[in-house]
Amino acid sequence: MGRRVGQTDRGRLRPIRRAAERLALPAGLVLTLAVLVVVFYYPVGSVLVEAVVRGGRLTAEPLLAVLSDPFYTGAASSLFADPASVPGGLAGWLRAGLPPVTFGLFGFTAYQALLSTVASVLLGLPGAYLLSRFEFRGRRTLRSLTIVPFVLPSIMVAVGFLAMFGRNGPLNAALVALGVGRLDLLFTLEIIVLAHAFYNAPLVTRLVTAAWETVDARRVETARAMGATPLRAFRDVVLPQLLPSLLTAALLTFVFTFMSFPIVLALGGLRLATVEVWLFARVQELELGEAATLATLETAASLALTYLYLRYEARQVRAGGDGVPLDRRPLFDGVGALRDPARLGLLAYGLLALVVFVGPMASMVLASVTGPGGGFTLEYYRFLLVQQVAETAGTTRPLPAIVNSILFGAGTLLLALPIGVVVSVVATRGGRGSRLGEALLTAPLAVSGIVVGLGLLQTLVFGTTLFGRRFTATGPVAIVLAHAVAAYPFVTRNVAPALGGLDPRLADAARSLGATRLRALLDVELPLVAAALVAGAAFAFAISVGEFDSTVLLAEGVDSYTMPVALERYIGNRSLGPNLGPATAMGTVLLAVTAASFLVIDRVGGRWER
Repeated sequence: MGRRVGQTDRGRLRPIRRAAERLALPAGLVLTLAVLVVVFYYPVGSVLVEAVVRGGRLTAEPLLAVLSDPFYTGAASSLFADPASVPGGLAGWLRAGLPPVTFGLFGFTAYQALLSTVASVLLGLPGAYLLSRFEFRGRRTLRSLTIVPFVLPSIMVAVGFLAMFGRNGPLNAALVALGVGRLDLLFTLEIIVLAHAFYNAPLVTRLVTAAWETVDARRVETARAMGATPLRAFRDVVLPQLLPSLLTAALLTFVFTFMSFPIVLALGGLRLATVEVWLFARVQELELGEAATLATLETAASLALTYLYLRYEARQVRAGGDGVPLDRRPLFDGVGALRDPARLGLLAYGLLALVVFVGPMASMVLASVTGPGGGFTLEYYRFLLVQQVAETAGTTRPLPAIVNSILFGAGTLLLALPIGVVVSVVATRGGRGSRLGEALLTAPLAVSGIVVGLGLLQTLVFGTTLFGRRFTATGPVAIVLAHAVAAYPFVTRNVAPALGGLDPRLADAARSLGATRLRALLDVELPLVAAALVAGAAFAFAISVGEFDSTVLLAEGVDSYTMPVALERYIGNRSLGPNLGPATAMGTVLLAVTAASFLVIDRVGGRWER
C-alpha cells in the first residue's frame, strides 16, 4: 500500500518536474542576463553615461572636447574643431590645411596595435606552416602548447621581458660575448610590439593551422593536374581558404593589443601610454569625467571590431568542409633536409621562437635565483618571506596574494562556467539575430578591464541605491564578479564550437524519447563536449589568476590584492631601487601557481570525462 502511494506521489510530481525542466533553460538565460546586467552592463553603462550626461542633461560636449584635442586625436582633431575658433572662419581653416600629421593618443594606440598585429601574424604564420605541413615527434604537444602564452598573466610576461631584454639580461650578455654590443630595448615601442607578439602569435598559429588542416587535397591535386605550379596552386586554392581564419586572428589580435594594459604599463609607462594606460592614470588622479569619455570612445571602437570578428569567425566555420586533408611531410628525412630552403627557414624560425617564447619565462626564473654578482642566490625568495612576516602597514605580503588568487579563481569558476554554457547554447541555436545576440553576450571581450573595474568601483563597491535601498559589495566580491565577466567569454569560445559540431540527431533522439531540452543538454550534449568544458574551466581559472586590469582598481585600499597586483607593486617599489629580483621571484611563484592550477584542472577534468 505504501509503495503504491509513493508511486502515485511520484506520478503527480512528474509533470511538475518536466515543466520545471522545460522552463530551466529560459530561466537560465533570464538569470544570466540579469547577472550580466548587474555586474557588467549597469556598471559599464554608468561609466559611459558620464561621457554624455552633464548636469542632468544629454550633451556631446565631453566627446567633442576629447575628439578636438590634438593630444588625443592628433591631426584628426581639426575635423572636430570649431571653425569659428580659427582666424578667417571655415575658409581660413580650409586655407590653412591640416596641422602636421601627429598620431595623438588614439592614433598611437591604433598604430602600436597595428604593428603588434603585423608582428603577431609574421611570427605566427611560420608556426602554422610547420604544424600543418610537417610531421615530427612532439608535433601534437607543440600544438597544444601554442595556447599557453595566451593564458599567462600579462604582468608576469612583462617581468619576463624586463629580465630577458634588460641591460644585463641574457640577450645582452650573449650579444656582448659575441662582440656585437648591447641592445637598449627596454621602454621602447619595439619591446611592446615584441611582447604583444609573444601573446598573440600563438593564437595566429592555432587558428591558421586549424584552417590549413581542412584544405581539401583533391582540389590542390586538380589544380596541379591542370598545369598550375605549386605556388599558383597555393595562391588560388590554399590561400583563399586560409584568409578567413587569418583575418579573424588579425582582428582578435588587434582588439587585444588595442586594449592592452599591463604590458604597456610595465614596458612603456606614460611615455608610451596607450588609451588604456592613460585611462588608468586619469582614474588614479580622480579625473573620472575625462576617464569616462575615453572609455566611451575606446569601447565603441572595440565593440565594432569585436562584431567584425564574430562575423568573420562565423564565415570561417561555414567555409569548413569534409575534404581530404593535405599530407604532412616528415620534417627530418636525412641529410637532404639540411639543403631544403624551407626546412632551413623553419630551423631559423625555431631559434627565433625560442628567444621570443621561451626566453622571457626562462630569464625570469633564472633572474630570481641570480644575485647582482652573477652567482646563485635565494635572497629574493628570502625577501618575500621577510615581507610575509613584516608588520609594517601597507606591506604587500605574498601568501595572502596567493590565497586570494586561488579563492578568486574558484569563485570565478562557479560563475563563469554556467554563464558560458548558457551563452554557448544561445550561440549554437542559430536563427535570426543569434549573431547579434552572441555579440551582445560576449561584449566583455571588447570592454577593457579598467572600464569594468571602474564601473564596479563606482556602483557596487561605493554603493548604489535601488528601490530606496542602498546596496554595496566588498572588494573581494567585486573582484570575483569582474573576473567572471572577463572569463566566461573564453568558456563560450571553447564550448560553443564543440556544441555546434555535435550531430543534432543525437539531441533529437533524446527528445523523441521524452527528454526535455535541459535533460538532453545535461545527459547527451555536455558529456560529449566534456573536453571543451574542461578547457573552458582551465581558461577561466587561468584568466582569473592572471587578471590585472580590473583587480588593480578594485584591490586599492582593501586587503584583497592578488599575485599580479602584488607583482606590480614589487616592480614599482622605489625602496628596492632598480633591482628586479623580488619581482622575478614573485613572478616565478605566480608561474608555478598558474601551471599547477592548470594541471590540477586538467587531471580532474580528465577523470570526470572518462
